[in-house]
Amino acid sequence: MKSRNWIIILLAVALAVVSVRLAVVSGSSQDSGDSEKDAVSGATSAAGQDALECIMTRTSVRTYADRAVPDSLIETVLRAGMAAPTAANKQPWHFYVITSQSVKDSITEAFKYAKMVKESAFDVVVCGDMSRTFDGDTPARGNWVLDCSAASENMLLAAHALGLGGVWCGVYPENDRIKALSGILNLPDSIEPMAILSFGYPTAATTPKDKWDPAKVTYVK
Repeated sequence: MKSRNWIIILLAVALAVVSVRLAVVSGSSQDSGDSEKDAVSGATSAAGQDALECIMTRTSVRTYADRAVPDSLIETVLRAGMAAPTAANKQPWHFYVITSQSVKDSITEAFKYAKMVKESAFDVVVCGDMSRTFDGDTPARGNWVLDCSAASENMLLAAHALGLGGVWCGVYPENDRIKALSGILNLPDSIEPMAILSFGYPTAATTPKDKWDPAKVTYVK
């Protein structure tokens, strides 16, 4: 009888020990899960802050160091451009990447406002592919300009995030600029240049302009 009682007591103790261990493991897993969630939340917050910092501190850079930009970074900039929003997913952009010094010299001679191109590490001529726009002579056909503009801003932001500097030189809708650049690059009739984006490593730190103006905001409630 006593032996039976001892067995019951031992089983109860063993059950209690197992229960405590399970509780500790569960608590540890919960703490680990909470920590992982906190880490993810913190990382997301940090990523968000980095993105905002990039947007708020980007500014036009027109002087560059005599230093080549790796092909991998150039491709990252181009990928950022093609990640832009686009109406009806038309993706009407085509990018001409300029690294040839002779071509850069020709652009500089033709466009007096684009002197920085001569010293740039590379340039991207953002063009609209008319074969990928909306069909017919409708207002929607002009959406290619909006899409290419979004792609241009994406590339400038990506360049800034990568430690590069960049500046947007307008081409469209000035017919003389369009014609001149089309001639330099020997563009087909279906391709229309919109802008020249010049890139390189900045020679000095830049200070962005504070363009915030609440007078230009109207809240409709």
